[in-house]
Amino acid sequence: MTQRLHLVFGGELIDPSKNAFKDIEAIDIVGMFPDYDTAYNAWKGAAQRTVDNAHMRYYIAHIHRLRDEEKESSPTEELDN
Repeated sequence: MTQRLHLVFGGELIDPSKNAFKDIEAIDIVGMFPDYDTAYNAWKGAAQRTVDNAHMRYYIAHIHRLRDEEKESSPTEELDN
């Protein structure tokens, strides 16, 4: 069975109308979650904690969409050194 991993992360943006972070090193990694519902609840909690800061944004990244296990991997994914 394929896992449907989701990463929840966020941080302060340079401009609230764009998706560029002010300080990459200050990104808040909330966590990795096994399903969308759990990730959504974590995202919602983080977003609500920072609701007073218009520059703060949290996102859900669908990690399972980054890879297709049925496709042959690219050379850069085969770095087993």
